[in-house]
Amino acid sequence: LTWSILIQTTPSVVTSPGRWNSSSDDVVVIHASSPRMELCSDSVVATLDMSQNKSKDEEPFNSDGDYESLPPHVSVTTHMTAGAVAGILEHTVMYPVDSVKTRMQSLQPDPNAQYKSVYEALKRIIRTEGIFRPLRGLNITMIGAGPAHALYFACYERVKRSLSDVIQSGGNSHLANGVAGSVATVLHDAVMNPAEVIKQRMQMYNSPYRGLWDCIRTVTYTEGVGAFYRSYSTQLTMNIPFQAVHFITYELMQEQLNPHRHYHPGSHILSGAAAGAVSAAITTPLDVCKTLLNTQENIALSSMNVSGHLTGMANAFRTVYQLGGLSAFFKGVQARVIYQMPSTAIAWSVYEFFKYFLTKQQLPQEHEHTILLE
Repeated sequence: LTWSILIQTTPSVVTSPGRWNSSSDDVVVIHASSPRMELCSDSVVATLDMSQNKSKDEEPFNSDGDYESLPPHVSVTTHMTAGAVAGILEHTVMYPVDSVKTRMQSLQPDPNAQYKSVYEALKRIIRTEGIFRPLRGLNITMIGAGPAHALYFACYERVKRSLSDVIQSGGNSHLANGVAGSVATVLHDAVMNPAEVIKQRMQMYNSPYRGLWDCIRTVTYTEGVGAFYRSYSTQLTMNIPFQAVHFITYELMQEQLNPHRHYHPGSHILSGAAAGAVSAAITTPLDVCKTLLNTQENIALSSMNVSGHLTGMANAFRTVYQLGGLSAFFKGVQARVIYQMPSTAIAWSVYEFFKYFLTKQQLPQEHEHTILLE
């Protein structure tokens, strides 16, 4: 079935079969026998063939459409904007739990900073150190999270699509998802690692730093600029498998819950939460080592007769094992999973919403421009 639509913007009388007389300024007539659509005005006539058999790529965007098929037409700026907003919200909403996780991963904590659960830790920190203490270090996290996640999601989308075109001829490829997540992590961590160092030092119990700039100045003066990237290799070793598992799990869940890849908030939240929980639990041992390298926990290092500063993933693994055995590698796993599940769910749901929203705003303008050109 094909349709003919006439839009006339000047006063006129239309007397063709199946149409009506009118002298109004705007006339819209639908005629079911012609194989074309005519857009008529004083100076512009555009003719477009229309058919119900149009391919998916030619269909105009709508709220029920397959918006996952649209990224080729969406600018990198769209992905970066959506990613930046998602990243900031991911890190800020659950930040108090992240503070607890850092303290629970301490290998030899102060007696006043030994906690049995996340809830008990938050309650005691607020009671003894003030209501804003769990938010200490949030400012540097927000500064780093925006640009880090902008690069992260933009890189992921671009690499995933490029590899999927090669591996699965444009279809979904778990290998492409994992590789894309790993490549995106390298860029993300290059921006985020210094922020992580400052954040975790300010989160620790009895942190000696008065604030953000005092921490930056003190670390730079006493340990050098290299201190901000001391854990970068460990961070990558942790985050590359973390993100590979994360993206593969998310895409697997999406295949089950949202196979047509429509915008569906519930599926994005559930898929994100599952991906965050699985990847967080698996990579907790590496996170414990990263925390030790970032904080340079004095009591723990002194008990091991470590002079200077602890460097390298191998040394971190050895120190953690000698201080607490195998169980030490899973310190704070509860807090880490509790933090990652909602954080990842928030990140994906916000990212998918903004990608959907920005794409919806962009595409009508592109279609309008295309029609005028034709």
